[in-house]
Amino acid sequence: MFTGIVESIGKVMRVSGPRLEIACDLDGLEAGDSICVNGVCLTVAVAKGSTFEADLSEETIKRSTLGSLESSSRVNLERPIAAGGRFGGHFLQGHVDAIATVRQVEPKDGSVEMWIEAPPELRRYVVEKGSVALDGISLTVTSIDEDRFGVSLVPHTLSATTIGEKRIGDTMNFEVDMIAKYIERLLGERIGR
Repeated sequence: MFTGIVESIGKVMRVSGPRLEIACDLDGLEAGDSICVNGVCLTVAVAKGSTFEADLSEETIKRSTLGSLESSSRVNLERPIAAGGRFGGHFLQGHVDAIATVRQVEPKDGSVEMWIEAPPELRRYVVEKGSVALDGISLTVTSIDEDRFGVSLVPHTLSATTIGEKRIGDTMNFEVDMIAKYIERLLGERIGR
């Protein structure tokens, strides 16, 4: 379980088939640990010094942007929340629902408003003032229109994550609020859907 509060920005050092090697400043990583890379929960296969390696499954390559990473790509990293630890974002599983596309970027008084196009089948889970995750970053939805939603990016988010590097047409890993999906499933069973 993750929170969407990015701990560190890592750098892809090597891509070898379905295996990534990432340099980072996170101490204490060990083989078998979970780590969230751009919103995707991966398992550390090898940890050595300031780098770790993780394998990508076919499902991860199909459903996320991780298969398109190259050497020198920067990625958002977060370790799982510890039981009893501080909780500053929202519940994230690191199970990406889809890829979303940046449609508009508007600077506004030191912040940035970014408009994201989400796949039609996931739009029902996006609500104004609700939470979404983009590339592993917990964000609040500020606006919604027919086929996209807006998020406001404050200066800290822009400097502590990779989202400030995104331009129109770029893609990001998109995870909707898992609580919304559970509520829909439970209510659907109750009303016979």
